[in-house]
Amino acid sequence: MLAVAGSFVTAWAADPPDTLTLTDGEMLSGKLVKSTGKSVTFHSDAVGDVTVDWSKVKELKTSRKFAVIPKGVTLKRHETDGKIPVGALSVADQKIQVSPGGAAPAQTVATGDAAFVVDEAAYQGALHNPNFFEDWKGGITGGVSLIEATQDSETFTAAIHLTRAIPTQDWLAARNRTLINFTTSYGKIEQPNTPEVKTDLVHFDGERDEYFSTRAYALGQAAFDHNFSQGLSLQQTYSGGMGWTVIKSDKQTLDLKATASYISQHFETSESNKSLVGSIFGEVYTRKLPLGIALNEQITLIPAWNDTSAYSWNAGAGITMALYKRLSLNVSTLDTFLNDPPAGFKKNSFQFTTGVTYTLP
Repeated sequence: MLAVAGSFVTAWAADPPDTLTLTDGEMLSGKLVKSTGKSVTFHSDAVGDVTVDWSKVKELKTSRKFAVIPKGVTLKRHETDGKIPVGALSVADQKIQVSPGGAAPAQTVATGDAAFVVDEAAYQGALHNPNFFEDWKGGITGGVSLIEATQDSETFTAAIHLTRAIPTQDWLAARNRTLINFTTSYGKIEQPNTPEVKTDLVHFDGERDEYFSTRAYALGQAAFDHNFSQGLSLQQTYSGGMGWTVIKSDKQTLDLKATASYISQHFETSESNKSLVGSIFGEVYTRKLPLGIALNEQITLIPAWNDTSAYSWNAGAGITMALYKRLSLNVSTLDTFLNDPPAGFKKNSFQFTTGVTYTLP
């Protein structure tokens, strides 16, 4: 028991709590989370996360190291590494004193001149330039249904949704974003002395966004679609345009996009093939709901300017519900409308899918 107590005391001494004293005399004990602009976020052991203006802070002391990034500084390893003060903090009289430790002298930054205050790990992460295979977020979904009776049927569904946003730190302005989506649904029904019924849908798209402001970006897209149910062998779409993040918060995001596009349609009957010049107008909305539920929704309109009858659109929505650790239940719908399918094929295609999703670390 004494050994355990001694270990506990040693661990506590090595990492004592940060303290925050407000101008009204209230003192909080816990951990400094970060500061962005005029406010500071502090995690109190008693009341949780608290965000207050710097003007209401009388004193702040930390034992852990933080980086104080002045306003107007763009983080680049070769330009700023070693120039940003990093160390334990002591705040008083609206001034941040940074003590690196050892023989290095302390530095002082006025709270009004500090753009960000972040822990040392977050600062080093912001300087890291990841390669293409790093920092991907998203999920992989799969589902299957098998029936053996008078009719034999099988259905397979799969989806991959990946996003790579640089930088990964939410306190920095976005520089670029890469999106990759793949969905497929395959089904077959067999019965003696009856023609086979087949469903085969495949979609793949990639998008690259380059931000030129905190909310606006230029984008390039490529999409490939196969839909046996609509007689579409392959549709290739290449687009370039603009996007705008209308809403961006911890709980929800809303993006609006508009592009100029070239669309090549190849159908089961070659006389229906078309080369189209058109546009894509779309919106994408995501929201985090209580109980670990996530909602995503999107609508895309695709008019063709050189053949106004060859328009199309699609709309989809889905929810993901947490099950266990990184596993979730996914329920989604997708409605696709193609106004110019070959004769004998319906214009509308509707999918309802369920499956288990694995979320990437």
